Amino acid sequence: MITFIGEHTCKVDSKGRIMLPSAFKKQMPAGTEERFVIKPDIYETCLVMYPIQDWERLNRIIRRNTNPFNREHELFNRLFNEGKAELVLDASSRLLIPKRLLEHAQAKKEVLLAGREGKIDVWSPVLYGKLKEGKSDLEALTEKILGGEINDLDEE
Repeated sequence: MITFIGEHTCKVDSKGRIMLPSAFKKQMPAGTEERFVIKPDIYETCLVMYPIQDWERLNRIIRRNTNPFNREHELFNRLFNEGKAELVLDASSRLLIPKRLLEHAQAKKEVLLAGREGKIDVWSPVLYGKLKEGKSDLEALTEKILGGEINDLDEE
């Protein structure tokens, strides 16, 4: 899984293209396919962009936990996959984001790319600023989520 580190503001051109920051490109292991899947986020008004390898990993997890003959599981799959698009890095390190997705994220002339483990969040800089203002209780969330027993990840 690729870990993207950093936050970068990128201009959106008239066609909906953004330049993938060189820092993110350098964080991708050599030989990594330069394809991404982008989709609306489940919880926030932003987009989530997955390197194709991490998208395929996520889909393996979903397939392992769903049954295609279960109506509720199929509804989940339809809703989860709604609005997704494939992006391919061009020779100039640009990605063409469909207009409908930029509109969903309320992004017009620029986006903020926030690196995460296995994905990059694509935000309107204004909405990202509001998110950071409104949800600043990292201390309480950290204790609630991680304050229990520490499991050594190396043992998995």
